[in-house]
Amino acid sequence: MAGTSLQFSDIVKLLGVELDQALSMNRHVHSVVSSCNFHIRALSYIRSRLTFDAAKSVAVSIVGARLDYCDSLLHNTSQCNFDRLQRAQSSLGLVTQAPRRSSDTDLRRQLHWLPIHHRVSFRLGTTAFRAIHTGTPTYLACELHQHQPLRALRSDTTTTLHRPHASSDFHKHSFAVSAPATWNNIPASIRDSATLVIFKTAFKTSLQLRLHVTPLTAIHGRLRFTFP
Repeated sequence: MAGTSLQFSDIVKLLGVELDQALSMNRHVHSVVSSCNFHIRALSYIRSRLTFDAAKSVAVSIVGARLDYCDSLLHNTSQCNFDRLQRAQSSLGLVTQAPRRSSDTDLRRQLHWLPIHHRVSFRLGTTAFRAIHTGTPTYLACELHQHQPLRALRSDTTTTLHRPHASSDFHKHSFAVSAPATWNNIPASIRDSATLVIFKTAFKTSLQLRLHVTPLTAIHGRLRFTFP
């Protein structure tokens, strides 16, 4: 431009989110984890002077807010990124917890926290519910379309969304693909909730129950059959 060569940036920071060319979210996750670890260390210095409820409030408002900020963009990110964020949440729980030692699962249950990958699903599902039932925000609502089967089915009474074919991993990050994928996996009874409050409560309970259900493959691995 005007005889000057312009260099393209590998990272663009938009509304506090660092986006790379491939939307891998690696740089953003690195920044979030670094910020969380800084505040977790600061909280650990004063934890002994705080009650459990006060420590929990500080953890949620300062560190938890950073983990939750724009977390729906993390859909389809790498397992490595989820693991890094989960370790940050686990460290926060260990600093926040009452004097009695607990496992990560018991600690999250005590603090009423969902694992990171379930928090991403919860945010996407909540955003989809608002877009479907209120039409807001408009720029997201216009990306969602109700599924229209070729022939009448009993499932027509439930609200399912059309999931467009994702031609690339880059496309899978889009709201038009990630939101229907998450929404259609929510039980029909929860999708048809009358209000947002009822939906959020039922959806969070459903996600918490999934954490305590033993996978069928694990059960099969422990079973031994004896035939006469």
